[in-house]
Formats: sequence, C-alpha cells, structure tokens
Amino acid sequence: MTTRADGKPPDPAAAVPLWLLYDDELDDWLATQPTATRQWVLTQSFKGERHRVLLLPDADGALGAALGGLGKRHGSLSLWHSAGIAERLPARHFHLVKEFSTAEATQLYLGFGYAAYRFERYKRGKPETPASLEPPANADVAYVRSALQALSLARDWINTPAADLGPDDLSDVARALAKRHGANFTECVGEDLLRANFPAIHAVGRASATAPRLLDLRWSPGPGAWPKLILVGKGVCFDTGGLDMKSNVGMSLMKKDMGGAAIALALAQLLMTQGLRAEVRVLIPAVENSVSGNAYRPGDVLATRKGLTVEVGNTDAEGRLILCDALALADADKPDLIIDFATLTGAARIALGPELPALFGTDEQVLADLTRIAAAEHDPLWPMPLWMPYDDELGSKVADLNNVSASSLAGAIFAALFLKRFVTETERWVHIDLFAWNPKDRPGRSVGGEAHALRGVYRYLLERYGSVA
Repeated sequence: MTTRADGKPPDPAAAVPLWLLYDDELDDWLATQPTATRQWVLTQSFKGERHRVLLLPDADGALGAALGGLGKRHGSLSLWHSAGIAERLPARHFHLVKEFSTAEATQLYLGFGYAAYRFERYKRGKPETPASLEPPANADVAYVRSALQALSLARDWINTPAADLGPDDLSDVARALAKRHGANFTECVGEDLLRANFPAIHAVGRASATAPRLLDLRWSPGPGAWPKLILVGKGVCFDTGGLDMKSNVGMSLMKKDMGGAAIALALAQLLMTQGLRAEVRVLIPAVENSVSGNAYRPGDVLATRKGLTVEVGNTDAEGRLILCDALALADADKPDLIIDFATLTGAARIALGPELPALFGTDEQVLADLTRIAAAEHDPLWPMPLWMPYDDELGSKVADLNNVSASSLAGAIFAALFLKRFVTETERWVHIDLFAWNPKDRPGRSVGGEAHALRGVYRYLLERYGSVA
C-alpha cells in the first residue's frame, strides 16, 4: 500500500470514493446522482470508456469522487482494468464504492498495486507518489500483498544493470531470500563447477571477470514427506553473444537476460510466503557471457553433466548450455515437476510477440491445466509443440548434438527439444520461453522488466499442491 509523506499508511476514512463502471452501467448510475453531477459528467463527455478517468468536484470545488471506465463487458475483470485507471488518477487514496466479486476485487486491488511500481534506484529527487486503493473488504489481501512484493522484486532485478547485478550479486539475492524464509542455500563457483561436473555452465561463464556459478536454494514447509518441485531459471546476467557477438542494438537489453532467474526466485518467494505444500528447490546457473582470451568458441565441443557432448554451433545460444547442466541435476532428483523459465529465443517473440510466453512440456494434462489457470489469472501462456520430427535437426558430425539447428526456422521448438534431451528421468517437465520485458508503455505496464508467467504459474502450483497456511 502507498504510504504518506510522513511514512504512515493512508487514512481509510479520508479515502476518495471511486466508481468503476462499465459503459452499459453509466446511464443507470447517472439516474441516481444529483443534477450537478449528471451535468458535469455529460459536459465532460464521459462514456465509461476503458481506462478513462473523470474527477468529480464536491460543492467546494475540491475532489469529491472519481469515475473510472471499464469499457465494454468482455470476459472477466483483470488487474489491467484497474492498473490503467490507477495511473491516471491523482496521488490520493481511493476506495471502491461499487461491490465486486472476490475474484474481481482481488484483481482490481492487485492492479492498483501493480501500477504503483516505480524503478527509481538511479533517479535523484523525491520519488513519485502513485494513487492507492483501500483494500476491498472481500479481496484476497494477503495474496495481493505477497504477490506485489514478489512481482516488484522480479521487476527490480530485471531492471538493474549488469554492473550492479552480476552473477555474484544474483547469488547474494538468492542467499538473502533463503535466509529470510529459513531455506538452505549453497553455490558452486568457478573451478569448483568442473570438479562438481557442471562443465557447460563453466564454459559459458569462464570468460567473465565474475566467476560463473550454480545457485541452489532448498525449502520445505515442514517435517514430513512432500512432493518435490524444482524451479530452474536462466541467469545470464549479461549476454554479449560471446565470440558470435551481438550488435549494439542486440546487446542493449541484455541486462534482462537473467529474467528467467528473477522470475524463478520471485516465484519461490511467493510460494514460501504462502506455504506451498511441496518441497521447493530453485536452481540458477548464473553467468555472464563475455569475450576474452579464454572464451568458448564456435566449433568447440563441450561436455555436459548429463554425459552428452555438445558442439557449439553458436556462442549466442548460451542459455540452453547453462540450463542443460542445471536441468540434468534437477532431473536426477526425479521430482514431481520441473519448471524452467528462460529468456531463451528471439524465435518465440517472433511467433508470439513480447506479451505471450511460449509453453512447452512433456505432460499434456499439466500443460492444459497450466494454460487454463494462467488465462484465468490474466497471465497467459501459449502452448507450443515439442515436435519430435525436428529433433534430428540438432545432429552433429563431431558430437552427440549441436546447440543450434542449421535451419533458421522453428527456433523456439529447436531450443526446447535441445533442453528435453537433458530431462529423461522426470515425467513432468515444463519449459517457459519468455521475454521478461515491456517494450512499450501500456496501461499499468511501463517500459521495463516484466515478471511474465509468475502469477499464472503460482496459481497453478497452489491448485496442484495446496497450501499449509
């Protein structure tokens, strides 16, 4: 919740009334209002358009109430309805006058909090104060506050430049998260990766001044036997492309290439806070894909934890190389479910755009349930095929497989098929290829880091395993 200048929370009694109306509700609402109010609304040509805001003066000309348009009825209310309204309201504390269902009230409250996010770490001056909303009486307030904390953490990490969030800093983030929740944390760093049999992670990250590492967080809801869930996040804290170097334009957003790691860690925070009835393990291969005299090269053949050898067809396809070692470790644990998050391919963005993560997996029921629940949470995922007839495209004449295909087509599928080679013992594996970034300003979502899939996957996991809370 937004705080006042003196650091105290807003006074609910001083909250400004806020009416959120569909366009087909406006006439009935106007019929209940005083003549002055009706005239003001008509004069301003307010018709309940989505995200349109109209401030209503009181008898003294001060702010008496506000109208927010929900537009035409289409599907269920989402956080984006209120987020777009919140960013157009003045920096005041509001309360909803109209009653909504629990699910709708929760979404609307979440939207206000989401729109209040600001990344101002590097800005001087007084932080901007956003509008805030009094928690609706029937909203799931505990969930919203925990979710907003996790979402803000993920967005902060993604937005932070690599100079301030390298592999060592990401390790500090995971360690602090583990300490906060009583979880166990270990890491394997530098040359120890070779001794512990994580050669691919080492190869990708060895050219950086900051040593590569594998972060391992483990949490349990308490004593007893629990199903095992493993989250894997791609933690490329900056990606030059390696010797197959990106252009300056291609490199401009590569601070976000650890978006998968940010989302996995933030999701773990939410799961631990809400008490998921499962053991949660998070594996983050954290590297910087840099260029120096010892950088790995196109044509090199890398060993992997799984025992498969990989010919490097392109050093800019590094994400799958670090993930393959982490997935092999996860697979050996034979958990109930593995989910990996990765900003893996431009091909997924070409196919689905920046807002819609690509979803792959080995269990059709898991994919169907996850797709359904994520859509209901307004955090959509789009199922894509693990098309096995393409698998031979990853062949190599000198190694067990290549990290890229000779074809320029179906890049997201080839990447998923590559990862699948390293998950052989676990029945249920999910791979989410996401963008983790808003490339343009939209209602409630300014340009910058985005925690794609976090809310949808959380809701799915809560339905699958339940909560001890």
